[in-house]
Amino acid sequence: MKTVACIVTTGFAPFEFGVACEAFGLDRSADGVPNFDFRVVTPDPGPVDSKLGFSINVHDDLGFADEADLVVVSPTPHEYWGSPDPRVVDVIRRAVDRGAWVLSVCSGSFVLGAAGVLDGRRATTHWMYAAKMAQMFPAVEVDPDVLYVQDGRIITSAGTAAGIDACLHLLRQELGAELTNKIARRMVVPPQRDGGQAQFIDRPLPVSTSQSLAPVTDWMLDNLRSDLSVEQLAAKAHMSPRTFARRFKADHGATPAAWLARQRLIHAQRLLETTDLGLDRIAWESGFGSAAVLRQNFARTLGITPTAYRDRFCCVREGSTTKEADAVASVLEPAV
Repeated sequence: MKTVACIVTTGFAPFEFGVACEAFGLDRSADGVPNFDFRVVTPDPGPVDSKLGFSINVHDDLGFADEADLVVVSPTPHEYWGSPDPRVVDVIRRAVDRGAWVLSVCSGSFVLGAAGVLDGRRATTHWMYAAKMAQMFPAVEVDPDVLYVQDGRIITSAGTAAGIDACLHLLRQELGAELTNKIARRMVVPPQRDGGQAQFIDRPLPVSTSQSLAPVTDWMLDNLRSDLSVEQLAAKAHMSPRTFARRFKADHGATPAAWLARQRLIHAQRLLETTDLGLDRIAWESGFGSAAVLRQNFARTLGITPTAYRDRFCCVREGSTTKEADAVASVLEPAV
């Protein structure tokens, strides 16, 4: 993925638009991250009004989107949900037909729904709009309870911060876990929140909850190789197992076991990218126990084998030992 087009139309949401700019538009070459040719596009170049009353001046029309490897669709006002600009609809259809990535943030999924590219697919949007989306597009399987959904090369996300998670999810597939973690650190956000985590609809979290479990999650990350039970983790948190499990899911949107499995997978990805360790050793270091279990988790979650993942993302020079690459150009050429 080298080129990214972000489509904005009248009434776009500034925060969600900014998410795309932050994820794909900044120069992070100093961190070894390839740059993308990122452009903001609109049907009629010139001033485009945001929903907050200010405008941005967009220079590029939709022509660039017809060539982009990724087309990002910003949220659109509800009055356009059923009738978005037909030129945007056509661009989205063509992008899907040619196999490009298409990513919508929040109510941008309504534009994808109007284009018909979500028919027969699973998708999501902000929980407030999910029922309306299901009503307007009955051929779409709308899941209101998740942060983002990937179906093929189409990614739809819930509102606001879920757009960040969806962008990082896509970047992880294109750049690998190590470089995506660098991007997440620059953005000062968690490097991975599963798409299946809940949107926290009516459950505002007390500040103390996150703080009280932080030492436990840090300890879990330091002990991925161990067989960690809920009882053991609850004891670390000075809680009963039932209370700990409930608090953990409220805080992280996943059970302790599911969260731990995902962290183990991320650690295995990083080891595959940055070391020349064998699969058995990586499985042990990341807590999977055996190469067979590691392969099962990669196939189920990532749809790829560990060996194929390493072939795509590994940055270790031939004959070297564990070390990060000082350049990623041998794997992914930066965009010109």
